Amino acid sequence: MESYSSINKSISRYVTFSDAELAIFNSLLQVRTEPKKTIMLHEGEVCNFEAYVVKGCVRKYYIDENGSEVILQFAVEDSWISDISFSIYENEPSRVFIETLEDCKFLIFTPEAKETLFEKAPRFERAFRILLQRHLAVTQNRLFNTIAKSATEKYIEFLEHYPTLPQRVAQHYIASYLGISAEFLSKVRAKLAKSH
Repeated sequence: MESYSSINKSISRYVTFSDAELAIFNSLLQVRTEPKKTIMLHEGEVCNFEAYVVKGCVRKYYIDENGSEVILQFAVEDSWISDISFSIYENEPSRVFIETLEDCKFLIFTPEAKETLFEKAPRFERAFRILLQRHLAVTQNRLFNTIAKSATEKYIEFLEHYPTLPQRVAQHYIASYLGISAEFLSKVRAKLAKSH
């Protein structure tokens, strides 16, 4: 029996569900495990999943005009990853890659499963709408920080959101996410270490 307690707790933060509603939700999820360095979505493919991370770490990135990887999102335990911008809702080819950085375990939700869920347990529509709104707020905040905050401020906020990541992923990935060079990130970290 698969344990759905973490995803049920996560989705119930926004709306209270009955056991029957949660049972419908759980019956529509697919368990998927992927080894480290698996590309789950390539640029140009249509994204057909929303993945809840049970265990592991994933990154979402695109390749800019200079051929450099730009990381848009990390997802660790108890968070979701997908390409919700165009791909999953508009059925458009994705402009991003999604890759595992560790051995991962997911609970996968397809667009078809979501439609079935909303028909059978309509209150989930509200929960997913709130999830989407929260994701948009995080994205907007990240955009603001990229423009308005110093590298040190960005790194401190990054540590608040992802306290375990510096031990789990390569420094150049964090630098890419923050929009700075790995060398500059080293200086920021050294400066912070001295001040503590």
